[in-house]
Amino acid sequence: MAVGLAPATANSILNSLCRATAWTAPSAVWIKLHTADPGAAGATAPATETTRKQITFGSVAAGGSIANTAAVQWTNILATGTEDASHYSLWDASTAGNFLASGVITANAFVAGDTYNMAIGAIVLNFGVAA
Repeated sequence: MAVGLAPATANSILNSLCRATAWTAPSAVWIKLHTADPGAAGATAPATETTRKQITFGSVAAGGSIANTAAVQWTNILATGTEDASHYSLWDASTAGNFLASGVITANAFVAGDTYNMAIGAIVLNFGVAA
């Protein structure tokens, strides 16, 4: 699977746009680290550190794109050996919940006990726009 919106998220947005079907946006968005593409269900290749962190998209989207407006940090990270976080998944809950989307991040190695940071602007969601 190429990274991007989860099928259920994409379908909900399209149905809302084209069929006037109500879509309830999540009240918060949570991010989880992965060591490879999370797949269509967001469950493939999770990092050993499975804690989801709430992510803030505080600025209005522009040009079909939105990015995080606050850094995200995991402290005293769990790991077995060295891991490289190369992907992320987004969820509507801190545990369980619904998979919303996935994306690629610059691989960043970590070991047990490290602090892992994702800077402001590191998580970007895009829609292709024609104009």
